[in-house]
Amino acid sequence: MGRMHEMRTRGWIAIATGAVLLFGAVTWWALESGEVVVLRTRDARGAVHETRVWIASDESGVLWIEAANPERRWYQDLLVRPEVEVVRGGTPERRHAVPLPGPEEHAIVRRLLAQRYGLRDCWIGLLADTSRSVGIRLE
Repeated sequence: MGRMHEMRTRGWIAIATGAVLLFGAVTWWALESGEVVVLRTRDARGAVHETRVWIASDESGVLWIEAANPERRWYQDLLVRPEVEVVRGGTPERRHAVPLPGPEEHAIVRRLLAQRYGLRDCWIGLLADTSRSVGIRLE
């Protein structure tokens, strides 16, 4: 009976380990397999911070990013210093970030990201609450 219990326990551990690894792999795929840009912001003291974010463009070619919630440090940084740098394809571009915290802009950025990232956006939506996300237009 002891040996059988040990085999069952090992089996459950193997299944749990596989599930965790699969969950991690799918999450990594969702976050990193589409275009991800590096956003460089500066805090109030001038220190540079880099954050990886998704990016999408609207029908007129305007670029948008999203802060999942207004408490994100990089979002707080750009409220103080809206001049940011977007590194896309290895090339840095200076942009002026315009946070648009209204419900219409939230709907715009959510729609653009869902269209662009599809299943990846759906998966991350299961893991992260974006109901308070803020759309940010990059000019």
